[in-house]
Amino acid sequence: MTQTLEPDTGAATTEHTTDPTDTGDAQSRAEGWLADFNAALDARDAEAVTGLFGTQSFWRDLVALTWNITTAEGRDGIHDLLAATLDQAAPQTFEFTEPVTEADGVIEGWLAFETGVGRGKGHLRLKADDDGQLRGWTLLTTLRELKGHEEGLGERRPQGVEHRLAPGRKSWLERKQEEEATLGREQQPYVVVIGGGQGGIALGARLRQLGVPHVVLDKHDRPGDQWRGRYKSLCLHDPVWYDHLPYLQFPANWPVFAPKDKIGDWLEMYTRVMEVPYWSKSTVRTASYDEDSQTWRVVVDRDGEEIVLEPKHLVFATGMSGKPNLPNFPGMDVFSGEQQHSSQHPGPEAYEGKKVVVIGSNNSAHDICGALWEHGADVTMVQRSSTHIVKSATLMDIGLGDLYSERAVANGVTTEKADMIFASLPYRIMHEFQIPLYERMKERDKDFYDRLEAVGFQHDWGDDGSGLFMKYLRRGSGYYIDVGAADLVCDGKVKLAHGQVDHLTETSVILDDGTELPADLVVYATGYGSMNGWVADIIDQATADKVGKVWGLGSDTTKDPGPWEGEQRNMWKPTQQEALWFHGGNLHQSRHYSLYLALQLKARYEGIPTPVYRLQEVHHTG
Repeated sequence: MTQTLEPDTGAATTEHTTDPTDTGDAQSRAEGWLADFNAALDARDAEAVTGLFGTQSFWRDLVALTWNITTAEGRDGIHDLLAATLDQAAPQTFEFTEPVTEADGVIEGWLAFETGVGRGKGHLRLKADDDGQLRGWTLLTTLRELKGHEEGLGERRPQGVEHRLAPGRKSWLERKQEEEATLGREQQPYVVVIGGGQGGIALGARLRQLGVPHVVLDKHDRPGDQWRGRYKSLCLHDPVWYDHLPYLQFPANWPVFAPKDKIGDWLEMYTRVMEVPYWSKSTVRTASYDEDSQTWRVVVDRDGEEIVLEPKHLVFATGMSGKPNLPNFPGMDVFSGEQQHSSQHPGPEAYEGKKVVVIGSNNSAHDICGALWEHGADVTMVQRSSTHIVKSATLMDIGLGDLYSERAVANGVTTEKADMIFASLPYRIMHEFQIPLYERMKERDKDFYDRLEAVGFQHDWGDDGSGLFMKYLRRGSGYYIDVGAADLVCDGKVKLAHGQVDHLTETSVILDDGTELPADLVVYATGYGSMNGWVADIIDQATADKVGKVWGLGSDTTKDPGPWEGEQRNMWKPTQQEALWFHGGNLHQSRHYSLYLALQLKARYEGIPTPVYRLQEVHHTG
């Protein structure tokens, strides 16, 4: 990704624009546009505001006006958003927080603004139409805090002690122990978060700072066990600058790519330091919603004790990937060796000298194949469909280097600013700016891709050449960030087979072309389903269908069926099931979007009206 977007040639005319004869510098032109914008907002004139935007234009709002996460596209979309929200949201006093920049005909500026109930930050891109009129191209508005309910940060930080003596005065530890003892018994949480990985912990930290009573539930013994239990070689594929958690960044000596056990230890420490109410060894048996009382009933097995929680809101933070997809091939019941989904793979140590067949060719498949080869296993990867591969160093440089790197930090691009730049790019046109980056990657690593092709590996660059990041956003699968395993495939050290699995015998995997692959272990690196699969298990199928598919943009590309959604389905925003939410994604998304979900929950906790614009529609049930 890059910070500066090049303009297209979309043009239109309107009477509400900056004077085309203005030959001043970028700052004065942008200030003129913003003055017109503020005046139109103050007049509650949706037509006038809309006229300041170009024919191809986008307003992405993260909770500030819409109490939703949504993108309005084009003038009609922007007018519809404004007509529905202007009066109740009362957006006002937009101002630049630093000098604007101009490159390739695009003026960019950082904004601060207020609404009737909150304060926000934003990002604006302006460009001239063919007739010279300066109009809005992209506008991002994000809610950052609620007036009267600001977080206790900086000058508002808590004292930590009362400088007065009184009989029975309790220490910090005593108050903490009392809270832990009464939570879920004498005091009900307002929010229950199911899942205590990085997503649940990040949201828990946000809710804690906002003073929203909650509890995070996780089945494992300790925070971080979600990572500790994965295969030995697992490391983050994203760099450290991309992966910070809210409030507390990784230290400067943290490795670029963190090993899984180091991440597990960090999450455990973070949970304690941030005082996240966290119940380990806790499994949710059932959950149901009472429409009359507007309360959930959540039955929890907490280390053998049944506890019934009655929150007002329920959040599934069970991981963006959802439930493991375990296939049902004929003969699985007669196979005499071991079989495991990649999420349950314990590591390579026990398989030296064994024949292993790994079904799949994406991230987990490559990682597991590489680790097994290192430990002396005879490994075959079965590629069932094409996979996009990009070398890690190339992706870090070309794909992320301008936003998440030491280079970016040195250029003043903080993690928060990088997150906002990321968020300011409308999904509708994001692929247009990804394609050139992957063309550069293709050229840089041409020899590598020639080697892949030579051994018959089926490689793709996404349906439209936009590469890994768009695949992630659209379908959450279909790619591998290469940290060495692809070279093993190129060299024949990891064998490569193609086709669908027809059946298993007692000792082998049989492909649809008759190829027989002897196996002592079969690993199913076959991905994950939609997160609403957990809803079906814990609540019921009807609620899962009511909510619909989770994740994807509706791009009508492979595994991301249309119609166009414009945002991630059901993530971090209201769903068709009242008081049911989904949170997750990678560490970057868990960090960034946890704020907006936490503010939505805080507003409801405080009784602030939250009229939702464009509630998520349901086009697919799973």
